Amino acid sequence: MNGRFLKKKYSLTQKLTISGLAMALYLIVMYFTQNFAFGQYQIRIATSIYALSAIFPFLILPMGLSNMLSNILMGGLGLPDMIGGFFVGILTSYAVYLIRKYRLNDWFISIPIILFPGLIVPIWLSVLLKIPYHILAISVTVGQIIPGIVGVLLVKQLKNKL
Repeated sequence: MNGRFLKKKYSLTQKLTISGLAMALYLIVMYFTQNFAFGQYQIRIATSIYALSAIFPFLILPMGLSNMLSNILMGGLGLPDMIGGFFVGILTSYAVYLIRKYRLNDWFISIPIILFPGLIVPIWLSVLLKIPYHILAISVTVGQIIPGIVGVLLVKQLKNKL
């Protein structure tokens, strides 16, 4: 990522505006993809938005909140899914930020987007859905491949525009 991009400072108002827009985008994408974003087979295109933490590190907490809000409004699996989604969103976004911080190749951004939801979310989904962990881990991880790739492409396009 270019040096200008890494040194850009944002005012509190800009951070709040970008955070609000990112959260709204996450919820809108979730709303329109909810028929295949919840349950045993998940393709959560909205999780590609976690990649924005590579550009805007202040989005780490808002991405966790976005996941929690989507689980509250659309998930229907209760408190474990709400709280778990919150922490997975933060953890994934933070890992994306670390990839940027250590100037790793952009394609590494896909790894936490694929593996963190894919391997952590099934911990509570297996209990809630009464499906073995390993089956859920495989299906959720495979479903996260597309969002992982989309996230990298999103960062590659945006970092050249900012």
